[in-house]
Order: sequence, then C-alpha cells, then structure tokens
Amino acid sequence: MVIAVDGPGGVGKSTVASRVAITVGLPHLDTGSTYRAAGLAALRNGGALNDSAGVLAALDAVDIRIVDGIVSVDGIDVTDELRTDEVTRASSVVATHPDVRSRIVALQRSWVEERGGSAVVEGRDIGTVVFPDAPVKIYLTARPEIRAARRSGDAEAVDKSTEQIAAELAARDHADSSREASPLKPAVDAVIIDTSDLTIDEVVERVLNLVEATTNRKSRTHRR
Repeated sequence: MVIAVDGPGGVGKSTVASRVAITVGLPHLDTGSTYRAAGLAALRNGGALNDSAGVLAALDAVDIRIVDGIVSVDGIDVTDELRTDEVTRASSVVATHPDVRSRIVALQRSWVEERGGSAVVEGRDIGTVVFPDAPVKIYLTARPEIRAARRSGDAEAVDKSTEQIAAELAARDHADSSREASPLKPAVDAVIIDTSDLTIDEVVERVLNLVEATTNRKSRTHRR
C-alpha cells in the first residue's frame, strides 16, 4: 500500500508522514530530498540550473541513494547540505523542468518498488502524478501565518524573520502551483486536512484512521 501525503511547506508533512510510517511499519520517502539532490548535483556539475539537458547530465553522472532518511550522493552523506538555502533554491529551479521531473519520478517509483511496493510517500505531486492509484491520499494544508511560525523553528530558518519565511513560502507556493509540470494541487480523491488548529497527534490519528478504513474496505472486498 502507498500512503500519499501531499501539501505545501510548513503544514507538517514530514513529521506526520514519518510518524505514520513508523506506526504502520512502512518505509518513508520524503520526495523533496530527491529534488534537492538533483539541485545539488546540478550545482556541483557547474551547469546552468535553467538548462534541463545540463541537469539531466548532472544526474547521469551521480549515484543518488536514500536509506533510512539519509541521502547520499556517490556514497557521501549530503543530508544536511541539502537543507542549505543554495540547494533549496536550486531544487526549486530544477523541479520546473518536465523532463527532470520525469527522471526524478522514475527514481521515486523505483525506490518504492524496491521496498515491496508499499511506503508512506510525501511530497507535492504524489497523489496526482507519482502514485495516482494510491489507495490513501492525504493533502495537508494550514493557514499562512501558522506555516511561517512552524518553519521558524527549522534549522534552515535560523536568522530569518517570520515575515521573511512567510514571503519565501508564498513564493514557493506560487512557483509550485503555477508550474506547467505537475503543479501543486490536491488529488480529486484526496482527503484534505487543515492542520492549523490540530496537534501532530491529532493529524496522525486522522491519517491512521483513514489507513485503517481503507485496509478494512480492501479486506472486505477480497473476501467477497
């Protein structure tokens, strides 16, 4: 079973997806890290981020692996480096190229397939593009000021004001929702959860209830 968790930044995707994965005993993939790794590869290759062919060439030249949340490029742990502002900006640019997205989506699908076809996968287009047939699709959202306040506690937000963080989130939202390839939007059959006034425990419980209901429904269907 694939549990797809989508939504913009600052809504609690990573925390919720990680907690759900631990509870149900499935591997967890943060797909944002794959685009960050692509951005890092492009930066190291010295090519223009706006050149999709150059980004693809950079991807061809490296080996990206994700194991237990640790991202390595050519065998070197780059997990912390992926969270720098430079790589964050680069990942946003390379993610706009349709052919780059196709390559990364293939990587994401292979990652799940290698783990038996079941995982909790979080991102921005999981339920709409990467795993459109996922039986459980969640789209998390929250009010802008709540998202900015939450992001202010992240290591990558050190020395940034809440206003600056809010502006960066708004810019990322616009870029993600307006891009031609795989725009950020809820899948038509996704369950939308506003996390603004909910605790992490409450959000996780709602997702787990949906997972249980889906599992029970599939079980009843198989018994018929």
